[in-house]
This record gives sequence, structure tokens and C-alpha cells, in this order.
Amino acid sequence: SYTIRGAGRSFVRPWTVGCAGRAFNRNRMTSGVKQLIIHGVTQEGARFRPSDWAERLAGVMSQFRPPGSARSHLTYSPYVLPLLVDGVRGIVVDERLRELEPLAWKFVVDFAHDNNLKTEVREA
Repeated sequence: SYTIRGAGRSFVRPWTVGCAGRAFNRNRMTSGVKQLIIHGVTQEGARFRPSDWAERLAGVMSQFRPPGSARSHLTYSPYVLPLLVDGVRGIVVDERLRELEPLAWKFVVDFAHDNNLKTEVREA
């Protein structure tokens, strides 16, 4: 399990990593979707470098798309998108990525944890 910290709170959540061939739950496409926001600021308040880290990470994750969607290396995945909040870069990670590709989800969560970045969870 991982401890996710950010926005003045901390919680522990088990991140299970299973087989990549797990069935994708299409019913989740319409229900309330949770998103993990990774801010480009460390827990100590320092800006994370390099300045284009969010675009790089979203680019690496661009191959993970909903089943049946067109694959293009020229666009971001709908599950991992860069964003700008108050002039600070970050990414928003759709929790459905965890069902589609658990190892990709683990990679993103580990990235935030290893770099001590602020995170928050929200409903989309």
C-alpha cells in the first residue's frame, strides 16, 4: 500500500497490481470517476523540475487508452493529462487507468511518491 499525501490530508490506500489482461469495466465509464491530481510541488513546497515534467510523463503514458480507441502517439491518453493550476504544472490521472493497466497506474503513483510530490484525489 502507499500513503498519498496532499491538500492537508494523508491516507493509505492499497494499490493492487495484477495481470495486464484484466477485463476493463465499461460500466465505470458513466459512474463517478475518481482522479488523482499530482501537483508539481514537493511536500516541502519546492517546484518540481524539470519544468516540462508533466508533459513528459503524460507523453510516456499516451499509449494507454480505452479499449477500441484509436492509438496515436501525437495525442495524450484520456487517462493521464497535463494541467496547469495557479501557474504550477501537474497531471490528472483517471483512476480507470488502474483497471486498464495496473502497472501503468503503479508507475504514476510511484513517480509521485518517489519524488515526494503533493497529491490529491477528487471526483470528476
